[in-house]
Amino acid sequence: MDVQTQMKELVAKAAAARVESGMILGLGSGSTAAIVIEQLGRRWRAGDLQDIKGVPTSFQAAQLASEYGIPLITLNEIDHIDLAIDGADEVDPAKNLIKGGGACHTREKLVDSRAERFLVVVDVGKLSDVLGSNFALPVEVVPGAYRQVMDQLREMGGEPHLRMAVRKAGPVVTDEGNLVVDAKFEAITEPAKMEMQINNIPGVLENGLFVGLADEVLVGEIDGDRASVRRL
Repeated sequence: MDVQTQMKELVAKAAAARVESGMILGLGSGSTAAIVIEQLGRRWRAGDLQDIKGVPTSFQAAQLASEYGIPLITLNEIDHIDLAIDGADEVDPAKNLIKGGGACHTREKLVDSRAERFLVVVDVGKLSDVLGSNFALPVEVVPGAYRQVMDQLREMGGEPHLRMAVRKAGPVVTDEGNLVVDAKFEAITEPAKMEMQINNIPGVLENGLFVGLADEVLVGEIDGDRASVRRL
């Protein structure tokens, strides 16, 4: 196992260790969150975890959890989530996030905001002093309005681009059947204000700013050939 994979495994194991029997879980999306689901699946199959239920944030999360036999439910079937575990594309010192690299941020925000505790798993490369420094902001838009939304994002100082699919002709389509516009801002110094401003643009379903939601961040780090995890 290379050190990068080892680091992701360590972070995932540390996050999965927080899960207890009887919990309703938010199951995140992305590469590290997928390893968390695999860790939970192994504990479930071994009988170490009992009576857990998962609320998936994407088709990917639902499919992976189903492979391990983890029972799945929807948001409409519950009144709370005990713990949500998810990744992030960028994290600032106040634990505000940019998410949506996998085009799942709308459902992720629905699930993560419902959780009594939201645990974020990332590698050290996702940390930045100011959001927007290293990652464009994903904005989910209804297909008939993407051009006017892009015009509004330009007026706000962003450089928007319609996200195009890989190995598929045309744009990325979300699990909700919408499009994703990635808007690059030089710096997002007031993420709470920008989150509200963008969501007020007609045609926007949700954007990838997660402000004040994360309770804890587990950060994977590499020092030479050694991987470790620290708590932010």
